[in-house]
Amino acid sequence: MGTVTIGVSIAVPEPHGSLLQERRAGFGDAAAHGIPTHVTLLPPTEVDSSLLPAIEAHLVEVAGAGRPFPMRLSGTGTFRPLSPVVFVQVVEGAEACTWLQKQVRDASGPVARELQFPYHPHVTVAHGIDEESMDRAFEELADYEAHWPCAGFALYEQGADGVWRKLRDFAFGSAVVPPQAGHVERGSIPAG
Repeated sequence: MGTVTIGVSIAVPEPHGSLLQERRAGFGDAAAHGIPTHVTLLPPTEVDSSLLPAIEAHLVEVAGAGRPFPMRLSGTGTFRPLSPVVFVQVVEGAEACTWLQKQVRDASGPVARELQFPYHPHVTVAHGIDEESMDRAFEELADYEAHWPCAGFALYEQGADGVWRKLRDFAFGSAVVPPQAGHVERGSIPAG
């Protein structure tokens, strides 16, 4: 059947997603319109297409064990000089994202893999562009703020044209954002 390149991420909802995507394009990042605005849980990973049903079943289990949590973005950060990336910071929900990505990549699952860099949840707003434009992205979005209740994540596939398209959404096991942010049920997503 061949291979496909997949990714798992939390979509940044509207109007924030489109706004950050337009800003990314405005900084000169040619890939901006092919990548929905997101927080990565599984980076681009090549898999045999015959594994997709098993991967979806695994993601259903991960989502079923999860609970909605508050997400908040605030300010900018960068991975330079290690990696040519400027991002908007995840300041609330980072712990929950870290828990989720570990579950998605768990050694017992169909997409077990090591990461090139330690996991750090973020929303990329500039990648691989000239230094001046990277500096501009870092400065112009320094006061950026957004928040929303995260209720799930999605599986994406990268097409031959380089564009990422959603294959399926995975909603968390409970539709209610817990009122007590500090309470963590055993086996559930930690409050972020």
